[in-house]
Amino acid sequence: MKRILRNKDTGNFLVRYYKSFRHAVSGIWYALKCEHNMIIILAAVIVTSIAGFYFNISAYEWLFVILCFGAVSATEMINTSIEALVDLETTKFHPLAKIAKDTASSATLIFSITSLIGGLIIFLPKIIEMIG
Repeated sequence: MKRILRNKDTGNFLVRYYKSFRHAVSGIWYALKCEHNMIIILAAVIVTSIAGFYFNISAYEWLFVILCFGAVSATEMINTSIEALVDLETTKFHPLAKIAKDTASSATLIFSITSLIGGLIIFLPKIIEMIG
């Protein structure tokens, strides 16, 4: 079977990696400019990072926090791509389109709630100790 070349398959391996990286950064930039949830996620990352430095959280706590940053952000990006694909296919209401969009966004919500609970476990004792 003949291999079908895609646009990204042109050029040497460095050119291909550069193109892939550039497209990925373009996707992040699009999400930051156009998706309000990415701005909320970015604000949460900034606030949590400041709190992490202020409370001098441990390396393991940082690992959890950074994993949450990545998981929530990546899930939101996947949600955005699913919504774009559904919108590409149809602009009319369809129950299956609604299910696809709603369940994709619920994945971000689940990761966000999990991250919030983890953040409370890490930061709440430190906040209570500081207040008390």
